[in-house]
Amino acid sequence: MRNNRGRRFDDEPKLNIKKVIATILAFVVLVMVIASIIMIINKKNKQQILNPGVTKYFSAYVDSKWSVINSRGEQLTNIVYDEMLIIPDETKSIFIATYDVDYTNGSFKTKAINEKNEQLFSEYNNVAAIVNYTSLDDVWYDTEVLTFEKDGKYGLIDFSGKQVLPAEYEEITALQGITKTVVIKKDGKYGLFNSVSKTKFLDENYTSISAFGDTYNAGYIITDTNSKLGLVSSEGKIILENKYDGIDKVSGSDMYVVSEGGKKELITKDGTVVLNAGFEEITSIDGDYLLIKNIGKYGVIDKAGTVIIDTAFDSMKSCFSGMYIVSTAGKYGVIDLAKNIRVEIKYTNIEYRSDIASLVCENEDFTTDVYTRDLNLVFTGTIAKADAEKGYIRARVGDEYKYYNLQYQEISNIEALKNNTLFLVKENGKYGYVNNKNEKVVECIYDDAREQNEFGFAAVNKDGKWGVLQSNGAVLLEPSVVLDNNIHIDFIGQWHLNENGELNTYTK
Repeated sequence: MRNNRGRRFDDEPKLNIKKVIATILAFVVLVMVIASIIMIINKKNKQQILNPGVTKYFSAYVDSKWSVINSRGEQLTNIVYDEMLIIPDETKSIFIATYDVDYTNGSFKTKAINEKNEQLFSEYNNVAAIVNYTSLDDVWYDTEVLTFEKDGKYGLIDFSGKQVLPAEYEEITALQGITKTVVIKKDGKYGLFNSVSKTKFLDENYTSISAFGDTYNAGYIITDTNSKLGLVSSEGKIILENKYDGIDKVSGSDMYVVSEGGKKELITKDGTVVLNAGFEEITSIDGDYLLIKNIGKYGVIDKAGTVIIDTAFDSMKSCFSGMYIVSTAGKYGVIDLAKNIRVEIKYTNIEYRSDIASLVCENEDFTTDVYTRDLNLVFTGTIAKADAEKGYIRARVGDEYKYYNLQYQEISNIEALKNNTLFLVKENGKYGYVNNKNEKVVECIYDDAREQNEFGFAAVNKDGKWGVLQSNGAVLLEPSVVLDNNIHIDFIGQWHLNENGELNTYTK
């Protein structure tokens, strides 16, 4: 087209020159635009490989100061504080900074800032995160709401800065180990607030509130001003009225275990007594069968009180339907309701993993035998990671890592880690990496190594020191870091996880 158009103006040389110059300029501009687009695409692709998904943020400690890094390993150098930055939600650029700390009287101030170190929600005083933790002291934060202070009282805002609860409460705290649940205290009494729906679902009428189970769905035990206990659902609906001296954290088949007048009873939610004799404690309800404890020993009865399994075991927990993990003389095994031994009573411990439908049985040598739901032995080794959401289990078997799907069929790491660009391989006792076509990308020269993490970085070890590879296998950090005291080895860029891995903070 350009050649044909040029020939049309052969009899007008001045006009032709202008057209040629214009064409050249247009071509140059077009090339520059295309080049810019390619650069942007390449940069975007590189960032996507290094950091698939959204950007995440982590507290980082360096040069005796606290800062923030993102999931590309970049430090936000404009953020520097003496105290650790709290990041309630790793996917949001909202960090809680502590400042004006006076250690003599224990006073301090808090505020919310963004990645530019700009204060957020400045109309609110002392904006802070709601801290929570499990029984294993694994610290985490509510990812939906933040507290603020006004005139010595506390209220709630969401992560956009909208007020969702006025500052009229004496205390606002998390319910230990339970998500979505915020405990509010007013005039010395407690109520409950759902941080996801942003609604108060239980008024402040109770002297204490505790979780009934391990999740918010299980409901809550509430104590009234007469020291009587009741039970409410996660929506605040009354399940058991406040008239009991005690409520055990046990339920099943719409039955509950309560105490009245010093005596335990099995009741339905309308208060009808099902059973009040033949047991000291009921530790679980499995359909018509009750796992009980008498004089320090465990057994099973039905809800009519008929003995199914004598109380003869030192411990007993239900696992798969109709089966129980039992222990005697310090050894663990599995029996069924017919008293048949289904897994030999020889282990130092047995853990029931409902998330991956398995029994993890510990041997004397600290390896584990892993059994499926049908009690087939799958492997002997150690489960390194179980990801039910992504559908795989990673296990150390002998001196190798193996992968299984949730049906315990062995699969490759390429099949398991679908988002990775590097996959760990081992040859002649050394580690390297291949790509998703099983083509060698990194030669097997490392003494130890980790699979690529979700941000695209792979930790490698040589001569007792750790380094980092990028998502294409290029060396980002030569092995130079000694991490002998770290239980978990993980890098984001050149930053490595702190020794105390539960805090999820990084340093270098």
